Amino acid sequence: MSNNELEEFLDLNTDHYFKKTKSIILKNKDVEVTYAIFMRRPVLFCPSLAIKWLRKVEKIRKTKFRIEMCYDEGDWVGAGEPLMFLSGYFSQLVELETIYLQLIGPSSVAAYNAYKMCTDLPNTRFMAMDARHCAGPAMHELMAYGASVGSKKAKKEFKAIGFVGSSCKSTSPYFDNINALGTMPHALIGYAGSTYKAAEYYHSIFPKDPLIVLVDYFGKEISDTLEICHSFKDLVEKEKLYIRLDTHGGRYIEGLDMEKSYNILEKFNPSCIRTYRNEQELKWLVGAGVSAAAIIYLRNKLNENGYENVKIIASSGFNPAKCKLFSIAKVPIDIIGTGSYIPDLWEETYATSDIIKYDGNNLVKKGREFLFKKK
Repeated sequence: MSNNELEEFLDLNTDHYFKKTKSIILKNKDVEVTYAIFMRRPVLFCPSLAIKWLRKVEKIRKTKFRIEMCYDEGDWVGAGEPLMFLSGYFSQLVELETIYLQLIGPSSVAAYNAYKMCTDLPNTRFMAMDARHCAGPAMHELMAYGASVGSKKAKKEFKAIGFVGSSCKSTSPYFDNINALGTMPHALIGYAGSTYKAAEYYHSIFPKDPLIVLVDYFGKEISDTLEICHSFKDLVEKEKLYIRLDTHGGRYIEGLDMEKSYNILEKFNPSCIRTYRNEQELKWLVGAGVSAAAIIYLRNKLNENGYENVKIIASSGFNPAKCKLFSIAKVPIDIIGTGSYIPDLWEETYATSDIIKYDGNNLVKKGREFLFKKK
């Protein structure tokens, strides 16, 4: 990026009052300032993308920024605690605030959410499938980066399996992969005309790949699962066959209704439904879609037919709260495909940056004196 390209980028993307402030500074006197950057909720600190961008700007502008980290990447940081201090000439920093806050806040909350999911289900593999829920590639990178930071922390502290890959090649390196993960969408099954035919098509073109088959397209989750397992016994024996359940919340999987779902949970883990549950939690346990009862039912059918080696992949709304509940219920789930570590409340992702020093003198707006604590 050249200087002209940087200035054009900032002209288009930074808040206008920062640009006006820069003009005022340059017409008067430049000063050295120190910014304190913080968030209003607990997070796992994700500074790398912001620091990388700041270092790039530093080189383009032939200036020097001092970045003092209060925490390491992946550290837990409480609400209101300074994450880092950023110092340099006011004229060189003032209009950068919009961009570096965008790069810190959302990823830090995504990391926190991913960490909670991985620690609640430490024996489950997670695949990042956030791309389709993101507002473009820039947001997708922020979310995948955050998930990787949260996952690494869970692996280190709890020996969790964590996130093993991304559905997109662009973000796969965050999970130590070169290639993206995934096999077939629902569209391929519609094209093929049957679940079995879609699996056959896929396996004939990609014979060395593990076979992951969606089984909810025709509403025959159990029937199609058993047909696939019977037809690909060689893959079952090699543990290369996976059944993905992605039934939407408008119907129960084949063979289930609410009464049967309650009976399954009562037999499998009665304590999880005898405890108070709100309406959403009950839906996740015994409702339509990919419920705890649905996964237990599918697992039982596989085992009854001798397909213990077949793994279950579940997707559809697996956020931190759903993962926590599935952990409590001890649902036998092998892999989760999720984009739902994307923060539910976007206002929680807002990072804030306040100047706390002007030419070495402490000064901050009233009510933010707590930012001096770490300095």
